[in-house]
Amino acid sequence: MARIVIIGAGMSGLAAASRLATLGHRVTVCEAGGTYGGMVGRYERDGFAFDTGPGLLALPAVYRDLALKTGKEPLEQLVELAPVDPESRHVFADGTAVALPNASRGGVSQALDAAFGAGSGARWSAVMNHGRTVWEATRRPLLEEPLPSDPAFLGTDPYPVPPRTGLARLRRAVPWTLHDVAARQLDGHPGLTALLFESAVRYGFAPGRAPAGATVLPYMEQSFGVWYVRGGLRALAEAVFRRCELRKVEFRFDTPVTRVVVEDGRARGVETAAGRIDADLVLSAMDAGALFGGGLAQWPGKPAEEWRPSGAPGRFGVLLALRGPRPAGTAHRTVVHAPDLAAEERSLTGRGPLCERPTVQVLRPDDPALRPDDAHESVVLTATVPAQGEVDWTAPGVADRYADLLLAHVDAAGAGLRERVLWRVVRTPEDTRRETGAPGGSVALPVLAGADGDWLKAANETPVPGLYLIGGTAHPGGGLARVGMSACIAAGLVGPA
Repeated sequence: MARIVIIGAGMSGLAAASRLATLGHRVTVCEAGGTYGGMVGRYERDGFAFDTGPGLLALPAVYRDLALKTGKEPLEQLVELAPVDPESRHVFADGTAVALPNASRGGVSQALDAAFGAGSGARWSAVMNHGRTVWEATRRPLLEEPLPSDPAFLGTDPYPVPPRTGLARLRRAVPWTLHDVAARQLDGHPGLTALLFESAVRYGFAPGRAPAGATVLPYMEQSFGVWYVRGGLRALAEAVFRRCELRKVEFRFDTPVTRVVVEDGRARGVETAAGRIDADLVLSAMDAGALFGGGLAQWPGKPAEEWRPSGAPGRFGVLLALRGPRPAGTAHRTVVHAPDLAAEERSLTGRGPLCERPTVQVLRPDDPALRPDDAHESVVLTATVPAQGEVDWTAPGVADRYADLLLAHVDAAGAGLRERVLWRVVRTPEDTRRETGAPGGSVALPVLAGADGDWLKAANETPVPGLYLIGGTAHPGGGLARVGMSACIAAGLVGPA
C-alpha cells in the first residue's frame, strides 16, 4: 500500500482517487477550495439550479469504466443518463436553421441536404470520414495510453490531405488547418464552415491555428452521441465523490498545496499551510504551468520561466432564471452562430476587439430538478472568449454589457428570452480563475496531433520519480472525458498496491 497525495479535487482528482483507492492505496486529496468538482460547478438560487461548467457529456464510456472499476454499480445506477436528441439545433447568420440528430451521421447528412441543398450532406460526410481516420489513428496513443518516451510521431497530423498536383508539388508542404478543410473540402460553404468551426471554438481552438485533425471533435460527437446527466453534470461529480468516500479517500478542503516535497530526487509528499503531508507518490491535477512555473515543483531541465499559461480562451456564461414554462419542442442545445467568423477568430487570438456577436451555445434542459416548478425555466448561455488578462472582465460594466449583447444576439435568432428574465448571473473567465485556479480562467484544450507536436500536453509521468500529472493540462488534455482518461492512465502507471 502506497501513501498517495492528490493535489486538486476536480474531476481528474476524484477519478484518480477512486481508482487508486480501489487498487489498495491510501489516498489523501488536498483541495485549495471548499468543495470538489473543479470546473463542474453548480449555482443554486430560488429553486433554480445551473451547471457553471460543462453541461453535456461526450464519451460516457470513460465514466462507465470508472464506475465499473471502482465499485459494483454501473454508471447508470449512480446517475441518470439521457441521450440528447436532437443533438443540437443550429441557427446560422442568414437565418437558416437545422436540427442535427444524435449519433446518426446519416441523419446529419440528410438534415444538411434539407437545409443547404443536395450535396451538402455528402461534402460534410466526406470530412467526417476523414475525422474517422484521425480517430482511428489517434485513439490509443492520444487518449488511452501514456505518451511514449519519443512522441515525435505524434507531431504528424493524420488528417488525410489530398495529394498535391501540378506545380503545387514543387512547393513545401504546409500542414492543413481547419481553414483549409473548410475552403478546399467544404467549398467555403458558409453554413458548413460555421458548423465545422463551432466544435473547435467551443473547445477553445482558433480554427486558423487548429490542425485539420480537429475534425475529430465533431466526428466523435456525431458518431458516439452526446448525453445529459439528469440533475445537471454536477450530479456526476457528486457520484464520483461518493465513490471516493466509499473507498475511504481522505479529503482536505481549503488546503492549498504550497510545495511538492522532493527528497533524494523523489517526491516525498507536499507542504500545506497546515503542515507537511508525507507520501510515497504525488499526483497533481493543478494547471501544469502553475505547478512548475509557480515554483511548487521543478521539472528537471526546464526552468520555471519556460512554463507559461496555456493561452487558451475562457468561457463566458449567463445563467438565466426565466418566468414562464419551457416551450414545447425546444431543443436542449441550440447554437447561434457568429455572423462574422473572421471577427470571432481575431478576438480569440488577440488580433481584434472582443467579438460582440460570437457563436453562442444555448442550453435549455427539460429537467424539473433545475427549476422551481413547470412555470419557470433555467437557461445557460455560453460563449468562448479571451481569457482574463486579454480582456479585463472585472472592469466596471464589461461583463454586464457583454451579457446584454449575447442575450440580444440569441433573441435576434428567435430565442425570445429577454422579456422572460426574472434575474441573471453573469460568469466570466475571472470567476473560473478564482474558483479553479486556472490561469486567466482559460479552459484546458484537448490533445490534438499537429505539426511539431504543438498540441501535446505534459506527460503523466514526470522526470521526478513519484510525481505524476493528471487533469486538463496533462496528457490527454482538457474536457470531461479526457481528464477522466488522464486519471485512468496515471492509475495504470502507479499500479496496484
